Amino acid sequence: MKLSDFKYPLPRNLVAKYPMKPRDHSRLMVLNRADESIDERKFFEIVDFMSKGDCLVVNETRVFQARLFGKKEKTNAKIEVFLLRELNAEENIWDVIVDPARKVRIGNKIFFDNGKLWCEVIDNTTSRGRTVRFNHKGDFFKIIERIGMTPLPYYIKRDATEKDKETYQTVYARVLGAVAAPTAGLHFTKQLLKKVESKGVKIVPVLLHVGLGTFRPVEVEDLTKHKMDSEYFEIVPEAVHIINKAIDSKHNVFVVGTSTCRALESSVTSDGHLKPSRGWTDKFIFPPFDFKITDRLITNFHLPESTLLMLSSAFAGHDFLMRAYKKAIKDSYRFYSYGDAMMLL
Repeated sequence: MKLSDFKYPLPRNLVAKYPMKPRDHSRLMVLNRADESIDERKFFEIVDFMSKGDCLVVNETRVFQARLFGKKEKTNAKIEVFLLRELNAEENIWDVIVDPARKVRIGNKIFFDNGKLWCEVIDNTTSRGRTVRFNHKGDFFKIIERIGMTPLPYYIKRDATEKDKETYQTVYARVLGAVAAPTAGLHFTKQLLKKVESKGVKIVPVLLHVGLGTFRPVEVEDLTKHKMDSEYFEIVPEAVHIINKAIDSKHNVFVVGTSTCRALESSVTSDGHLKPSRGWTDKFIFPPFDFKITDRLITNFHLPESTLLMLSSAFAGHDFLMRAYKKAIKDSYRFYSYGDAMMLL
C-alpha cells in the first residue's frame, strides 16, 4: 500500500480540544471484522464484549511535563525546549527539540525557573533537534513536573492548562517517560476497570514510552522505506504468563492502543506466543501484517497518513476501516487524542 491510500478529509471542528466528562462516556464505534458490521455504543459498554478468562493489556507509561520555556543567555530571547529522551541520567544529558531553532547554537545556555535551572547546548541532531546538558543534580523529573507544561499534540490548537496534567494521563499511568499519552487508554475510569476485573478479565500492564515520533509525518509514498523512531518498551514475565495463558485457553487478548500493540507484536516467539522483553523497538506495522498476540484492538480515530492509522488499517482491513472513518465524519465523531474511541473485533 502507498501513503496516499491513507489520506482522508477531516473537518477541523471534529478535532476534540477537550476530553469527554466523564471519560468513559465517549462514543465507541465497534467494528466487527467477521461480517464488516458497525455498531455504535458508549465506551463504558466495552465490558459487554469481554468474557471471563480474557485479558486487557494496557500501557502504563506516564507522560511527563516535557515542554519547558526558558530564556537564552544575554539576549533573553524566549526559547521552548521540548524534552524528548534522557540520554545520560548521571550527566543529565537529553535529546530535545528547540523553537525557534535558528536562535539556538552549540555553546548557548538557556535559563529556566528564574535562573535556578539551565541547560547548555552541546550538539546539533536535526534541523530543530539539539543535545543539551542540564546543570541540575538529583531528581530532575521532580523539577520538570513543577515548571514544565503538558505536551499536548500540536493539532489541539490551545495552550495546556493545569487540568491537562490529569486529563492527558491514563488513570493507570505509573512509569514516567512518555512525551505523548497512549490515548486509547484515556477513556478508562477506575470504576470501569473494576467492572472489567469483576467479570473475570485480567488487566495486564506493559510499558512503551510513547515518543514524539508518534506524530512524525510519513514522508515517503513507498511505506517500506519509512523508518519509525525507536521507543523504549518493557514486558515483564508476569505479564507474559497471563497473556500466554489467555492465548492457550482460546480467550481474547484485548489490546488498548497502538503503542501497546507495537510492544506486544515486537516480542513474539516463533510459535505465536509472547516473550519477556526490555529494550527499544522501531517496529512499523502497516498492511499487510500478521498479528500474533492482538485479538481485539481498542484505539482512537487517527490523523490522516499517520502510522497509527496504518496499524489500525492492518488490523481491520483497509477498505473496512476507511468506510468506518467516513461514517465517523458523517456522524460527527470526535477525533484524535481527546476524541472518541473505536474497537476492532
